[in-house]
Amino acid sequence: MADAKLFTRSKAQELRAELQVADKKDKGFAKKKTVLKKIVANMTMGNDTAEECGMLIDLAVAPLFPDMIQCMAIQVLEIKKMVYLYLINYARSKSDEIAHAIPGFLSDCNDRNPLIRALAVRTMSSITSFTIISALIDPLRNALQDTDPYVRKTAAISVAKLYAGETGRRVVDNEGFVAMLRELLADANPTVVANAVAALIEISDRSSDITLRLNSTVSGKLVAALGECSEWGQVYILDSLLSFTPQSPNEAEQLGERISIRLQHANSAVVLTTIKVLLYLMNYMEDESFISSLERKMGPPLVTMLSLGPEVQYVALRNILLIIQRRPAILQHEVKVFFCKYNDPIYVKLAKLEIMYRLARPENVHEVLPELKEYASEVDVDFVRKAVRSIGRLAIKIQPAADQCISVLLKLLQTKISYVVQEAIVYADRIENSDELLEDFLFTFNEEPTEVQLALLTAIVKLFIRRPTAGQDLVPRVLKMATEEVDNPDLRDRGFMYWRLLSSNPTATRDIVLADKPPISTETDRMDKGTLDQKAFDQRKWNASKTIPETNGLCATCLPSLQVVLDLLPLTLLDKTTTGCLLHLTMARPTPMPS
Repeated sequence: MADAKLFTRSKAQELRAELQVADKKDKGFAKKKTVLKKIVANMTMGNDTAEECGMLIDLAVAPLFPDMIQCMAIQVLEIKKMVYLYLINYARSKSDEIAHAIPGFLSDCNDRNPLIRALAVRTMSSITSFTIISALIDPLRNALQDTDPYVRKTAAISVAKLYAGETGRRVVDNEGFVAMLRELLADANPTVVANAVAALIEISDRSSDITLRLNSTVSGKLVAALGECSEWGQVYILDSLLSFTPQSPNEAEQLGERISIRLQHANSAVVLTTIKVLLYLMNYMEDESFISSLERKMGPPLVTMLSLGPEVQYVALRNILLIIQRRPAILQHEVKVFFCKYNDPIYVKLAKLEIMYRLARPENVHEVLPELKEYASEVDVDFVRKAVRSIGRLAIKIQPAADQCISVLLKLLQTKISYVVQEAIVYADRIENSDELLEDFLFTFNEEPTEVQLALLTAIVKLFIRRPTAGQDLVPRVLKMATEEVDNPDLRDRGFMYWRLLSSNPTATRDIVLADKPPISTETDRMDKGTLDQKAFDQRKWNASKTIPETNGLCATCLPSLQVVLDLLPLTLLDKTTTGCLLHLTMARPTPMPS
């Protein structure tokens, strides 16, 4: 029968009748297999469904539970797989009947076929019933010491599955299964070792008392097993090496040399995990020449990942961003490979842009800057904004290239594209003829988007404070427009605030608006060493996260509507003696500003 025909809705009575008919003259259990396939198909079709064990199951075939238990006596692996799948899915809803399956489970745990023994142990560990868990204790202990490696590796994973539940956790702790898992780390079969490592890592992540710790002997055996493991087994073993603390620089260097061959693996997960372990071991190394040789080995496999699909590229790029913050020498000569392609998805382009900035140096800025200028003419607004912002950050990061960066920003201002102007105008105080450029935009102030109006207002006020002669004609005009000719409350309130500051005490205004700030640095978003190590060496936190700055001086009511303002308005504008929300202060018309 074709598989498509199996997915027809049937009643439990009909399926039970077919099971009974299949018992007669069924050579090779062919009929029984067909009926069981129909039952499994109906189980997943969504007729009168409930969620069990993470999947939707059909309650219409739940009455067949006793009939399926009877099928456990058939010693055919294909049939047992379907029966066990059914039992796992309905065990919770049939908790009063699941005990009847225990004799069949125990019989299969002692079967001559290792596949059946392993299947029985795996199925019992997937059922959360206390009755089944209690019955599993002895079979699981025997399976961990079974002569067949397939049974041992299945039993190792079953211990981790048991530990995921509260009842199973107590059983694992009381019966000493964790100690037996540690013994499997010395198993002769690499697959068993990999599964034991995976189980111990899973248990240590869930437990506050159990921690995976490796000594030099065990770590050496794990590395020796890498060559015969599957790619995912290699990932687990490599990840476990982060639990090993080298006792000497020589020990760290020897281990690093042994695992560095994994950098040539075709699987990207193996490569990234190897790099993670090498970065960890470098903390214990002292031979700078050896460290440099490892850094040179890490670069090519990372570059190779950029030729894969966009999803893999993005994962690699986020990892590379962490890696170059920790060890910038790894890719210091490879900035060109991160230049954006026309068909790159936007999330890949944004990730590449950040890495380009991180890798920019006086030696390669002449290559990076024209590339960023070209990106500023793209159609994606977020990408263009970040490209323009990166040009400004380069001017701060690489002082010899500051004039070139300012020249590029001046050319971008001539485009009069609103979001380009908004980003470029932030650097107005560094541009000699900024008053002329700002005045040109002031003529079209009322037609500009709100974001550009906010940026113009702030830039002109700062220009006036820094260079009063250049900005004295612009400030009254922009304040009048902002407070009388626009409807946007954010813009109007900011205009009133500047007006009040300037009219009350111009000297004090300078101290507030241009108060001493920490030195401008392009490394403010750089993670500290502790946080970087935590992200780089913890697989579950490998993806980068963003830190949201504190917003002191603004209440929760104003915060959602003022995200743009927060990005542009320095918090130092708030008088340190003032309490409450900055924008809820009385905003009556200020007194005329003195000339």
